[in-house]
Amino acid sequence: MRILVSNDDGISRAGLHALVQAVEPLGEVWVVAPDQEMSGVSHAITLGKPLRVTGFEGRARWFAVSGTPTDCVYLALHHFMKDAPPDVVISGINHGSNLGTDAHYSGTVSAAHEGMVNGIPSVAFSLVGSKPFDFTQAAQFAGRLTRWVGDHGLPPGVMLNCNVPQVTDGRYALCRMGTRRYLGERVVHRRDPRGADYYWIGGTEVAHAGAYNSDTCAHDQGLISITPLGLDLTAQKGLAELTEMRLDGDEPVPLSLQQGEA
Repeated sequence: MRILVSNDDGISRAGLHALVQAVEPLGEVWVVAPDQEMSGVSHAITLGKPLRVTGFEGRARWFAVSGTPTDCVYLALHHFMKDAPPDVVISGINHGSNLGTDAHYSGTVSAAHEGMVNGIPSVAFSLVGSKPFDFTQAAQFAGRLTRWVGDHGLPPGVMLNCNVPQVTDGRYALCRMGTRRYLGERVVHRRDPRGADYYWIGGTEVAHAGAYNSDTCAHDQGLISITPLGLDLTAQKGLAELTEMRLDGDEPVPLSLQQGEA
């Protein structure tokens, strides 16, 4: 099995090294990851400046990139590994959770998403815990799940977002995406010594919501959550409800399958 590993915390971080160690027995591992912290960049891709790539500590098949997680996977698939693409793309292990709606912002999830965009089974792994981080059990589970995905594949247009509690008995649940809200002081406004304004964004408290089968609910029960995420972002229920839309009396044009289209 050929495995591509990336992350958003940076190539030197402990979570990535724990993940690599867990999957090395499964086959040939390539590591293409940011050369610095890139958390929260979502699916950003670098188009307006060149990317710099260096090796990492003399290790074969390890590359540090001056870009985003998406840049890293893109470079790996279309340059470093273009002659023999990976069988699986995995991302993480993130230093912190990517539960619920946090997945929209996550560079960890987006690295796996880029693998999915290119038709490769992909998984994002995150550790649900706090400092000091212990990746032992998360890495063990990541090895198990990566082996299964390598053997069985995933449905087209589907990736997995996996959140592992720092202390777990190994039980897991297949989940839908829940909701994770940040409460408290969400914007902190301050002034620097020269009188210029600056801001910190984010919340100080977290609240979970979601259905009984959501990843946030699984987390609250101490379970590992595995959430399939799709390439198609279309809101099917919303699409059906909007069929009655009329703009100034004009009806939308009905689309039909044309001959030769799939």
